[in-house]
Amino acid sequence: MAYKKILVAVDLGETSAGVIDKAHKLALGQGAQIHVLHAVEPLSITYGGDIPMDFSSIQDEIYEQARDQLSRLCAAKAIPESQRHLVVGRPENEIAATASDLNADLIVVGSHARFGLALLLGSTADGVLHHAKCDVLAVRVAEPD
Repeated sequence: MAYKKILVAVDLGETSAGVIDKAHKLALGQGAQIHVLHAVEPLSITYGGDIPMDFSSIQDEIYEQARDQLSRLCAAKAIPESQRHLVVGRPENEIAATASDLNADLIVVGSHARFGLALLLGSTADGVLHHAKCDVLAVRVAEPD
């Protein structure tokens, strides 16, 4: 079965380029369209018990930095802007929802070598595995030295 639409979810960390590279090679080999997603986790509205704080300017700055990083990663593989997705929300929920919206038939996420399913995949990848309605491929990423 050849995949037609692949969604790659990245955390924009040091291993993201490797995850995109592996998914890009898979997409080329399958003749599939590739989409790249990063979910920015929302900041808490309050800090401490009773002290309300407005984190909107910080959230906006985080979003802009993520957009710039995502653009650089995708530009390196000539992935068009229409196939780049930056959302705000819990990653495991947003990844599965975006895959569903795109009718993706494969989600690619990075995994870390640890123990147990949640530790092996990481909590986000484990959450995606349980929320996704399509195949999920966890690619092993090398941890920086």
